[in-house]
Amino acid sequence: MKYRARSFAALSLALMLSACGSSQPETLSILAMDTAMTFSVYGDDADTVLSDASLEVRRLDALLSRTNPESAVAHLNTGDQIQVGEEVCGLIAAAQEYSAATGGAFDITLAPVSTAWGFTTDSYQVPSQEELDALLAHVGMEHIHLTEDAATLDPGTQIDLGAIAKGYASDQLGALFQRSGVERGWVSLGGNVLTWGSRPDGDPWEVGIQDPAHPDESSALVCSLFLQDAFAVTSGSYQRYFEQDGKRYHHILDPKTGAPAESGLVSVTVVADYAPGNGTMCDALSTALFVMGEEDALSFWRSGTYDFELVLVTEDGRVLVTEGLADQYAPAEGSTYVFETVS
Repeated sequence: MKYRARSFAALSLALMLSACGSSQPETLSILAMDTAMTFSVYGDDADTVLSDASLEVRRLDALLSRTNPESAVAHLNTGDQIQVGEEVCGLIAAAQEYSAATGGAFDITLAPVSTAWGFTTDSYQVPSQEELDALLAHVGMEHIHLTEDAATLDPGTQIDLGAIAKGYASDQLGALFQRSGVERGWVSLGGNVLTWGSRPDGDPWEVGIQDPAHPDESSALVCSLFLQDAFAVTSGSYQRYFEQDGKRYHHILDPKTGAPAESGLVSVTVVADYAPGNGTMCDALSTALFVMGEEDALSFWRSGTYDFELVLVTEDGRVLVTEGLADQYAPAEGSTYVFETVS
């Protein structure tokens, strides 16, 4: 059996600062939420902001981690009604909203199913259909019961906020930047990127989308996006997977089947302007739209339910870019992908 667990950046930041003048950033890298994270901030108080950013991410990791037995989520998964607090209840409520909006394509109650595949423990295996059917009986947002600061799960139901927690963390870091008066900087939380302000030369930041065909080559890109004051989040089947008997099984599960989604997509990037909550939204939608597949993902984008843009990479070598990004991207040099602008 072969496996690859990729917890580092699905979006790599190509920071091109040759014209940046005398202004230089302070940068900090940490490991949290099972992900390599980097924060880069410009300004006189950069060191303080970086310290506060690190503390905030570690606070959220301790609060939201399913595998930390002391976390609010782990205590909730024991089956007791507990006061997880308004912050956790608010995040669960947001997950419920995105689940309803996407017809159940986003679902935080898949936790036991993910464990059955070994994606939580790194003990990879293909569960039987009987095992999946038994677990799926406890999957669905109707099994979560919320009050303002307390939550209860139906017996057999557990949650995992991993598909939304880093997006929420990026929202919190954006709020920190705003409070601290940060003029420019960026954050990379694995596949979650926040660009703040512009580069010192006034140009947008360049955010490279990893080529799913070459996941081990950080310089191998599908295209670059040029963004400022924006969130960009990628979900891809290449980020974490294992192979058994010649078949590849990735970590993005379809809540309807309990199996890895077979949607015809290999990568989904959701982009939105900076606004409170948009980091969380981008994180949830990148997963949901991957599950939904090309046609339904584009229909959802066209519906205007939320304000965002998309880059979809398909199994057959196409890259679909929604029209709001038409003048904000460039294909990678020598790319063999076929690019289409979607309206």
